[in-house]
Amino acid sequence: MNKHDPDTRTAAADGHSTNATPAGPTEATPDHPYQNLDRALRGALAHFTAGVSPYATAKAWTDWAIHLSRAPGRQLELAERAASNTHKLWAHAMESMIPGQQEAGKPPFAPRSHDHRFTDPDWAKPPFSLWQQGFLAAQDWWDHAATELRGMDPKNAERTRFMLRQLLDTVSPSNFPVTNPEILRETVRSNGRNLMRGGTNALRDFVKDAAQVPAPEPEGYEVGTDLACTPGEVVYRNDIMELIQYSPQTDAVHPEPVLIVPAWIMKYYILDLSPHNSLINWLVGQGYTVFAISWCNPTADQSELSLEDYRKRGVMAALDAVRTIVPDQRVHACGYCLGGTILSIAAATMARDGDDRLASITFLAAQTDFAEAGELLLFVDESQVAFLEDMMWDQGFLEQEQMAGAFRALRAEDLIWSRAVRRYLLGEEDMPTDMGVWNADATRMPARMHSEYLRGLFLENRLTAGRFAVEGRVIALRDISAPMFVVGTETDHIAPWRSVYKTKLFTDTDMRFVLTSSGHNGGIVSEPGHPRRHYRVGHREPGALYMDPDTWLARHEPIEGSWWPEWADWLHARSGAPTTPPPMGASEARYPPLGPAPGTYVLQK
Repeated sequence: MNKHDPDTRTAAADGHSTNATPAGPTEATPDHPYQNLDRALRGALAHFTAGVSPYATAKAWTDWAIHLSRAPGRQLELAERAASNTHKLWAHAMESMIPGQQEAGKPPFAPRSHDHRFTDPDWAKPPFSLWQQGFLAAQDWWDHAATELRGMDPKNAERTRFMLRQLLDTVSPSNFPVTNPEILRETVRSNGRNLMRGGTNALRDFVKDAAQVPAPEPEGYEVGTDLACTPGEVVYRNDIMELIQYSPQTDAVHPEPVLIVPAWIMKYYILDLSPHNSLINWLVGQGYTVFAISWCNPTADQSELSLEDYRKRGVMAALDAVRTIVPDQRVHACGYCLGGTILSIAAATMARDGDDRLASITFLAAQTDFAEAGELLLFVDESQVAFLEDMMWDQGFLEQEQMAGAFRALRAEDLIWSRAVRRYLLGEEDMPTDMGVWNADATRMPARMHSEYLRGLFLENRLTAGRFAVEGRVIALRDISAPMFVVGTETDHIAPWRSVYKTKLFTDTDMRFVLTSSGHNGGIVSEPGHPRRHYRVGHREPGALYMDPDTWLARHEPIEGSWWPEWADWLHARSGAPTTPPPMGASEARYPPLGPAPGTYVLQK
């Protein structure tokens, strides 16, 4: 090859580090004792701020306040909106006082579609309707007040709006017994026993959180018995992952195996919940030999695990094992969430190196470009990442509760406040569900890997910018020639579907894009027969012109039902005729069965 060809340049020659995703400093070095002192102090502070950088917060508020202070036109606009909202409230209040008109007419303000705090019918009756509408009017005004101003950093505007929303949620009338009709009704009905039960729940939760003791699995939701119970064997294990091979459920199977790469941010059994809604169990039933990676739950001793470790000793080691157990067959690879991101990195590296072992690639709610990564970007800037790095440097990993708190904050109305009202004021116990049990079973993330992920992908977006290097050489997604099946979910706030759709911008292979209803997890766990499910599907041929996501959405009508059969048909068309199932593991080639599924790593707390 011509050494001047830009596609053959090394990352070092292009002025970039030769690491896969270079990160900020993650090690304390004795040469910088003062720096280590600073990092230790910031790490200690991070424990009190839940990992949120005070500087990033102050910068957003200051940016907004200064730009608003020198924008008299916006100030007049806000004054006009305040007057308009006040007029609407007074009109609504007057109308509600007219006998027979208390529930007539549409209220001037409505909660967001995902806000279920005001669903009780009594919120439509005075005085509760006035309190509700007053809160929503204030929410509307502050949302408008935090709209981006000319010259203001757009991320600071979004962060200010997000923080204002969090502050407003603390004073919602739904949070207080005397202003919430549902709480008042239940208090009268039970003679206050709901508040006693709620106090008991609050005390129990406080003790559990203070002792940092994980809650026991609810009866009927035990991992390995009721969840993650598809029969199989662990056929490979290293320090970073276990590889599970699932037992065949049909007399014959397609010769091409399926390898599933879940996200390391979660336990893999989101794809193997209860038998009726387990994607893995269903796929095995369609006549496939299915393998799945189960990541370890890292400890402080594993703080130096890198993103490259997850690619090489995770994805690539699993692929080597699959190809040994099922020799001479190409593999259908499937990555979910961040598992799809690391799979795309592995696939692009394989394409660059002439490795053609992949028959197809499926991405489930997985991003390859992070420029429009949704509200998670509110937590990512240089100050915030450095602050998190110092906290991880101090403890060796990102604690599961610290990451889970960020996800809950994105939907605080339901995941924090509505739950608190139900549990502490209505005195209701959380009703267990398989997805709820999985959601509470979070994992830690090693310090170095998470730092590399945040910097290289989220902060600097290197993968699609042509600046992501593996083993010293830049990779490109457009080198991938294997056909792709890409799934986005309509209401995803973790991997927004328009961001997932951008895979089309950076690849040129045959692609089927599916947009399914529901959110990040519910849209993927969408088994046949699940009520109120639909999807859209489109096909992009190699070399076709790009179609923007909104145009694509307008041109593809929804189809009722689950997208799973659509995926199965797509896989069938790219698979050989069914044949005898392969053996479980390959004892003669270093892959003997090590124990029954779901293995040991999924049980780590």
